[in-house]
Amino acid sequence: MALSISSFLMVLAALALSPLCFAFPYGGPFLYPQFYDHSCPKAQEIVKSIVAKAVAKEARMAASLLRLHFHDCFVKGCDASILLDSSGTIVSEKGSIPNRNSVRGFEVIDEIKSALEKECPHTVSCADVLALAARDSTVLAGGPYWDVPLGRRDSLGASIQGSNNNIPAPNNTFQTILTKFKLKGLDLVDLVALSGSHTIGLSRCTSFRQRLYNQTGKGFPDFTLDPAYAAHLRTRCPRSGGDQNLFPLDFVSPTKFDNSYFRNLMAKTGLLSSDEILFTNNPATMHLVELYAAHNELFFQHFARSMVKMGNITPLTGNKGEIRMNCRKLNQQ
Repeated sequence: MALSISSFLMVLAALALSPLCFAFPYGGPFLYPQFYDHSCPKAQEIVKSIVAKAVAKEARMAASLLRLHFHDCFVKGCDASILLDSSGTIVSEKGSIPNRNSVRGFEVIDEIKSALEKECPHTVSCADVLALAARDSTVLAGGPYWDVPLGRRDSLGASIQGSNNNIPAPNNTFQTILTKFKLKGLDLVDLVALSGSHTIGLSRCTSFRQRLYNQTGKGFPDFTLDPAYAAHLRTRCPRSGGDQNLFPLDFVSPTKFDNSYFRNLMAKTGLLSSDEILFTNNPATMHLVELYAAHNELFFQHFARSMVKMGNITPLTGNKGEIRMNCRKLNQQ
């Protein structure tokens, strides 16, 4: 068994260090970065400008916009269903357990869409706005740049059930999280690389409280959490109350997109259980954590590649869906 695990890790290391040519260059035959070059040539410039203004006003917004794209793609594909408000037969995904009192940045998306509609009406989809805003937020926080495949269209509905069931949760087991990724066509490398987005942003006390007091169900804290770090967290995350108190996902460099998140996992100072288990529950993900902790550029390369891959989860193209004029509602409403 030891030999087989060792051999697997050698293969994984070779894959991790391989050039990006193994990845599909854009995101599928229907999505490509030049999609709006003629129909709305200033589209990317408009998105970048408004995102930059929002992040300059509040650094946390970079993580918020990146998270919107994640939470959109994992439900019905990357189709901007997360942006729809409840109305008529639509029950908004904004009220789901992972999103309620948590996802944010909708006003920034509204501002971007309004500017795009003035520049080139009924042309740029809300789904593509989310994908571009996620990339621009990453770059503004110091992370990698990638060409965003474009050409998505917007959904005609939402799925609060899908939002509740499909988005990985902070307290999910490793196997549950991996299964949720695999169901979307993402693999183990994507799981670790994309989890690295937690190098920026904040999380609520309610998302990790059980690690501090009752991880085992028998009243004991999580033994994979550094005791000194746990004591620090308890000062603002009590057994009851303080649910909405915010904590940096990466306490070392909370607004800088870098690989310190992975070094934190190795030091048992990952904030969420779903983060720390990448280092403690599986030898293959442990090896990737070690690789990314040692090689920031490798993490950046894999993160960019995995973002393109995630952005290609069942997009609506051609005549499917619509190009919403207001991201919060269908055109016929």
